[in-house]
Amino acid sequence: AENQTLASITFQNYFRLYNKLAGMTGTADTEAYEFQEIYGLETVIIPPNRISKREDQLDRVYKTTREKYDAAIQDIRECHERGQPVLVGTSSIENSEIIDELLNKAGLPHQVLNAKQHAREADIVAQAGRAKMITIATNMAGRGTDIVLGGNIEKMIEAIENDEGRDEATKQADIAHVRAEWTKDHEAIKALGGLRIIATERHESRRIDNQLRGRSGRQGDPGSSRFYLSLDDPLMRIFAGDRVKAIMDRLKMPDGEAIEAGIVTRSIESAQRKVEARNFDVRKQLLEYDDVSNDQRKVIYQQRNDILDAADLTAQITGLREGCFTDLVRQYVPAESVEEQWDLAGLEKALANEWGLELPLRQEVESATAMSDEDLLERIVKAAHAEFDAKLALIGKENFTQFERMVLLQSIDTHWREHLASLDYLRQGIHLRGYAQKQPKQEYKREAFELFGQLLDSVKNEVTRQLMTVRVQSGEQLEQAAEHMENQAESITNLTYTAPTETGEVEVRVDEESQRRTAAAATSAIGAQAGAFARVGRNDPCPCGSGKKFKQCHGKLT
Repeated sequence: AENQTLASITFQNYFRLYNKLAGMTGTADTEAYEFQEIYGLETVIIPPNRISKREDQLDRVYKTTREKYDAAIQDIRECHERGQPVLVGTSSIENSEIIDELLNKAGLPHQVLNAKQHAREADIVAQAGRAKMITIATNMAGRGTDIVLGGNIEKMIEAIENDEGRDEATKQADIAHVRAEWTKDHEAIKALGGLRIIATERHESRRIDNQLRGRSGRQGDPGSSRFYLSLDDPLMRIFAGDRVKAIMDRLKMPDGEAIEAGIVTRSIESAQRKVEARNFDVRKQLLEYDDVSNDQRKVIYQQRNDILDAADLTAQITGLREGCFTDLVRQYVPAESVEEQWDLAGLEKALANEWGLELPLRQEVESATAMSDEDLLERIVKAAHAEFDAKLALIGKENFTQFERMVLLQSIDTHWREHLASLDYLRQGIHLRGYAQKQPKQEYKREAFELFGQLLDSVKNEVTRQLMTVRVQSGEQLEQAAEHMENQAESITNLTYTAPTETGEVEVRVDEESQRRTAAAATSAIGAQAGAFARVGRNDPCPCGSGKKFKQCHGKLT
């Protein structure tokens, strides 16, 4: 069966639901314009607690990927030989596995930190600052852990304290020894230059590069970073490759030689800004389209909340009924029209066939000295109210309220799902309006507004029709019909939740409860419906409110 969207929202509009928004990160400055445009949030840069001593060296650009990797491995080897810890940053798991293989061939011991090592992630990060440690990381964000030079002493102390084989005096002595050794290692690694960051590719976003660099030189510690690039890298190939290649050819640079110049680094950063600007435009355009459905979403959800919270639904039901009969009357009796323009015969027939209201409108108009279209409308609306009130008096208002609530909610939910599908179809083809010299966004807003108006009209007409035409002989039958409608509303099968994960991949989660309900419903639906409608005659109107005979509606199932 075709998938159907029950609800959807963008991250931006989800965050906007909060009354207060704030955040703290070390890499927000590059996205300051987007925060201001989307959320109206100003980005403030707070000075560091201790001035960073990290040295961000110029990028080195090589002709080929092989030359780039050879240079990166040589840099790692030199750091390892002098005992300096290294963090190698890659843009993908595939690249991290290439570096892993090259380091194995070079005989350099190392650890790999990627999605495959999720369970050991915290331990790997905690010890990445120890002497001669080489760690390969994929798109490493903050991860909530500092890479401490000399290793994470808190982890070491915790392991000693949790060792039940040592007495308290031994634990304290061992902790003191560990602290002394750690202090010596910490100072030694600081003297070697701190944590070395080696990256093998520039990311599309400067923010990710800054996050990688930010692993080093924390809390006033020394550190250094360098990016090794090649003309084959995706970012270089698209934006800066031809320009840099021309420089290399002009200088007649031999194989293995790199360009290391400020103008190249600035050119790469300019390319990153272009990609960031394009990605921002894509997100902003998506948001502008979602803003249209977001306004409609607020209206629908507020209506649902009002229905669920209201103890008495008389006002809502009366308003819908007045609107429905007003629309019906205006089809036959236009506003501000004269009697000669009225189709009273057609109106009488429609009221009798569709609503069961037998009103001698032509006789009343002929016998009246003067009757305007407003007077006629008021007469019909009063008759509809009277018909409904008579039914309510017969059944009992307290018994009818829950049924009204279920009819309203099911109608709103059903038409809202159909509306979301209509908006999706509209969104897919709206760009073609540009060929007709029309603004697609404006056309989308206009047509989405029309669709929303149709949704509200459909809910109004369907709810009024069901409540006006339903015929129930007892409160018990009414409860059974309401319960059946509620079960119908809940029996959505194969419910899944879809959202991007931290890595950008799409996560699809299946609701096990819905699967269980589906299996149970398949075995018991026929029996349950037979019990709910056991006392309904085959030629009686179906209690569900469809207006059909029972044998042509739910009687088929039972």
